[in-house]
Amino acid sequence: MWPVASAPRTILHADMDAFYAAVEQRDRPELRGKPVIIGGYGPRQVVSTASYEARKFGVHSAMPGRRARQLCPEGIFVTPRMEVYAAISGQIHEVFEQFTDQVEPLSLDEAFLDVTGSRALFGDGRTIAERIRRDVLERTELCVSVGVATSKYVAKVASDVDKPDGLVVVEPGTEREFLADLPLSRLWGVGPTTCATLERAGLRSIKDVQSRSREQLVEGFGSNLGEHLFVLANGLDERPVISERAAKSIGHEMTFAEDLCEVDDIKGILLQLAEMVGRRLRRAEQRATVIRLKLRHPPFETKSRQKKVAATADDLELYRVATALLESAWDMRKPVRLLGVTGADLVSADAPAAIVKPKQQSLFVAEEPAAELSANQQQRDKLLQAMDAIRDRHGEDAVRHAGKRRATNPWGPQDQE
Repeated sequence: MWPVASAPRTILHADMDAFYAAVEQRDRPELRGKPVIIGGYGPRQVVSTASYEARKFGVHSAMPGRRARQLCPEGIFVTPRMEVYAAISGQIHEVFEQFTDQVEPLSLDEAFLDVTGSRALFGDGRTIAERIRRDVLERTELCVSVGVATSKYVAKVASDVDKPDGLVVVEPGTEREFLADLPLSRLWGVGPTTCATLERAGLRSIKDVQSRSREQLVEGFGSNLGEHLFVLANGLDERPVISERAAKSIGHEMTFAEDLCEVDDIKGILLQLAEMVGRRLRRAEQRATVIRLKLRHPPFETKSRQKKVAATADDLELYRVATALLESAWDMRKPVRLLGVTGADLVSADAPAAIVKPKQQSLFVAEEPAAELSANQQQRDKLLQAMDAIRDRHGEDAVRHAGKRRATNPWGPQDQE
């Protein structure tokens, strides 16, 4: 059963328009007005996103790159620059945080915001959404579409119905009317198989679902799906916006176009993932007390390892533990298709020392005296803060931890020209 709130909230869903493609068109004027496809067309490569010019040909995200090339032969394929997109995403989130600290990132290019408590200071939902759209445009030269509603689900649907550069407000009490004429595919979790099941039962639109009572839906489709359909179709989604600071874990993973076998390549990517996780932990003012490694061999053999640690947001500590977990899980004979690093069981960066585990002895060096260790950690924290500041100003590649690595894209290492 989903919780029910007693008073209307004001929830925004902000979704950047064709984000990766828009960044490339912004930075490369020769791409403007042309069908830009972010991704590749190799055997395992997929489309990350496509410009609106490419979408006219039927190209969409998650489509195999080869199919996108067939549909749009004139499409310009661009290798993603994930670190650039991440840096711009950070600028966008800084705009969001000027209006509320209740921001739930879904990805680099979209987030939920609960601005219920911000209305007295900034105005109603429409006014806040308009200011956010203006400020994002001024700061990044990019457009964001925003949906405003009383729930996460309705706000997300609203943000998508008038793209690009749209603003749709669903006033309290009009949720059912707004949703009624939309297709079943607009319901979260209703894919082709579930859609076919609903159509066989005579349900062809959200309005048809609304015509059934909770009891009828539960009886016809089971307690889980029936309740899910009733709640969404009637605009009753009351799930809270969960900010990154309230998240239970923060992680990143990467799937490779070609399986990796070289230790240097794998450890280089592991360091990059650790840096990404550490940076997000520090941004959220959180520390991880559990570090998890995810490892996948082809075709789909997945292994997970984890270790309890002293609370940390230090890139190199994350990397050190992740490396040890990798060595325990990988025999170096099987190729690697996916790697992931996650910091879990998070605690506040200023949590009392008594609630976190004392620091364990290093795997490689003798343990230092407590006072010296504390001083060294303080120096490390200052160094990491300085590195974060440099990246904020000059981009993710401006400063790095030392280590042998090649540049990467979302499919793995790439050769330098």
